[in-house]
Amino acid sequence: MTVVVKIGGARAVDPEGALADVASLVEDEEDVVLTHGGSTAVDETLEDLGKEPTYVETPGGVVGRFTDEETMDVFKMVMPGKLNTDLVESLQNEGVNAVGLSGTDGKLLEGKRKSAVRVKEDGKKKIKRGDHSGTIASVNADLLETMLAGGYTPVVSVPILGKEKDGGYTAVNADADRAAAAIAGALEADLVVLTDVSGIYEDPDDESTKIDSAATPEEFETVKAAAEGFMTKKVMAAEEALEGGASRVTVATANADDPISSALAGEGTTLEPGSLAEGEEVEP
Repeated sequence: MTVVVKIGGARAVDPEGALADVASLVEDEEDVVLTHGGSTAVDETLEDLGKEPTYVETPGGVVGRFTDEETMDVFKMVMPGKLNTDLVESLQNEGVNAVGLSGTDGKLLEGKRKSAVRVKEDGKKKIKRGDHSGTIASVNADLLETMLAGGYTPVVSVPILGKEKDGGYTAVNADADRAAAAIAGALEADLVVLTDVSGIYEDPDDESTKIDSAATPEEFETVKAAAEGFMTKKVMAAEEALEGGASRVTVATANADDPISSALAGEGTTLEPGSLAEGEEVEP
């Protein structure tokens, strides 16, 4: 079994239990690919440098980061530079032979660069240019499988390789949940998304309303209707993972003993491939 694990970058997420759990899974000869976020650390670094993070709203109502050139430089420093290195260091101390990778290494994660985005400001639709972002179109699964076969545990972060219109490449930002989804789909793996809540709640303010699983299109519609805020993108990523070939997706808390093993055993909210409507296409 191959497991792709995504550790969220929110301040409330403690990765310590997940890293110890990765070590246990690897010791049991399970293949693990670890991915991670880091938006909070990027925002804090931007503020330390005297630059306010920029978030925009699309005409469809989705809020996301606008990544200009200066912000992209900070992403390169923080994501593969600090956070990825810290995770690799911690895994080495757990006895795991981890290798840090960004999406630019070996064309691991590749897609088309979006240099302009449609936004809604003051009720008006506008085009905002100078963005450094992209949507993943391909995953170099062979690179990951080669490393796993060699006994290494890949630790993957954005940026990805964004293809320009002239055929060249630029390192660009991409959503970390969707990056994990693309990897899980390419490897036909289980995807465990670890965050700071124990799953997806029908009432976001009431943990007792956690949805345990979705195995039918009707149940998945309930999950999508319940998702709000940051959880919306996680559900979108889960849908993309299942559409891409992932065996199942579980959203669960990182702040628990053995959080990955617990998620695989049914804790959290588990989304099964059967929850996608037949012939359904996921919008990019």
